[in-house]
Amino acid sequence: MNRKLASLAVVGLLSFSAAAENGNEPPQYGGALNVGTVYWPNSALSWDNADWAWKSNHDTGAIYEQLFAADLSKSEKNGGPYPFRAEAWLPEDALRGELAESWEWEGPLTLVVKLRRGIMFTDKPGMMKARELVADDVLFTFERQDASPKKIAGYFDHIESVTQRDDHTVVFELKEFNSEWAYRFGYGYYSGIVPRELAQVDPKDWRNVNGTGPFQLTRYIQGNIQTYSRNPSYWDRETLGGKQYEIPFVDALSYRVIKDEATILTALRTGKLDILESIRWLVVDHLKETTPELKWSRWLSNAGTFVAMRMDMEPFDDIRVRRALNLAVNQQEIVDLYYGGHAELFGYPMHTEFVPYYQPLEEMPASVQELFSHDPDRAKQMLAEAGFPDGFTFKAQVCTCNPDHMDLIPLIVSYLDKVGVTMEVEPMEYASFLSMMTTKNHGPGYFMSNGHTNPTTSLRKSLFTDQQWNPALHKSPEIDEKIFQMLRTRDEPERDRIVKELVVYMVDLAPYIWLPTRYLYSAWWPWVKNYNGELRAGAVRPGPIYARLWIDQEMKLEMGFD
Repeated sequence: MNRKLASLAVVGLLSFSAAAENGNEPPQYGGALNVGTVYWPNSALSWDNADWAWKSNHDTGAIYEQLFAADLSKSEKNGGPYPFRAEAWLPEDALRGELAESWEWEGPLTLVVKLRRGIMFTDKPGMMKARELVADDVLFTFERQDASPKKIAGYFDHIESVTQRDDHTVVFELKEFNSEWAYRFGYGYYSGIVPRELAQVDPKDWRNVNGTGPFQLTRYIQGNIQTYSRNPSYWDRETLGGKQYEIPFVDALSYRVIKDEATILTALRTGKLDILESIRWLVVDHLKETTPELKWSRWLSNAGTFVAMRMDMEPFDDIRVRRALNLAVNQQEIVDLYYGGHAELFGYPMHTEFVPYYQPLEEMPASVQELFSHDPDRAKQMLAEAGFPDGFTFKAQVCTCNPDHMDLIPLIVSYLDKVGVTMEVEPMEYASFLSMMTTKNHGPGYFMSNGHTNPTTSLRKSLFTDQQWNPALHKSPEIDEKIFQMLRTRDEPERDRIVKELVVYMVDLAPYIWLPTRYLYSAWWPWVKNYNGELRAGAVRPGPIYARLWIDQEMKLEMGFD
């Protein structure tokens, strides 16, 4: 590999790149896009979206399309207001129809969706011939998801029926309004529309993944690589400089699965990766020094980090214990010293991007703000009042898949030790780690990151009784009813009020040891065009973004890479 490109030539190429991104150069077709995604250490959890694996859209979202997706024309890159990095939130004016050509409310509880015509499922030998997507595929998908034994409790309870008016019209009749209607079956985690022929084959076999999207899955090696090839009959277009172009631009897209951080950073530096979406702040300065050609974006993690404390187990059924452990941990010191300032303290489960729902800590009650202070003496006093003057010992699981967690947890252990509490850490591989929580077999402590998702879902999944992503096992009929009220509320200002009230309740309850939310970095080579660090076009779904990127092959060669 030749890296002896003169700096003057680099400057010239980058200037040319800037002109191209302003629409003065047509896109290029061909080549391969290699990505280390946000989840670069983790292989696909399942190829069957009825398994309700949270990562399904990440792995199948370039193949299975959905009724709705992000309107990427409104990205910051295009002069719009949206960075499209939020995990699973598309405000109403950031939504566009994907498989849906249009939609309208015929009444307060009747949503009519018109499907685009001429959208084709690809030919899949041994499974199906190429054919047009019709309303029956949407019905089949909904019924399959609704019947799944792994479905999140209550997820579709607001839907009375899904029927087809004709081959290109689907009618959703609701029992009651739900403010998550667009998310739950429109652009959410489990919304990918599959062909009805999937019923005749093994849906867990990656070879049977077949959709209408811009790519087809053509290679999968667990723990190594996922390769997607261009769908030559894809229907959608990208508008650049007032002209429409067929997409995708690249012939192939690969997700590289690399568990070792040093190895994946080397892959980026040597050009084996075009994009690496998630980089810890700790290595950013070194990368900028050794590889100054890289382009960068910084983003506040879409996942809150915490130690969940099971409220159905002693001693964490006592709020004094939970609050004491929060006071024992010096969150501000973690921000300043461990993260070097590259983190923020705020009240999970909200996220700063969730305007107008987000409320900063300084506007919350004093009892909430107290949980983010450091007062080990007060922590010891509260533990003694709760009957633990000599502290106690508890076990907590942690995933080895997250380098940041593995580095951070010794600090948490040390803070707790100073108030007499011993946290015994049990490291686990991701599949086993996740399974323990979803089956509710995890220990009293569970060290994790959990996605902020969107303003209402983040509260519902974290607080509602028996929800899958409720690791503290919070239960409260009164709060369940408050969450129902939030979801039934059409008026957004009123919903905003309820959301903020529930956030204060949750943070003040201290079901978790609250920890800072870190900033992450994305880096990409300048030969990647039509890109500005966008991460999501729906719930953890990057596929539509990748379909609109192209590789400047000439620049890549000039920079010494092939």
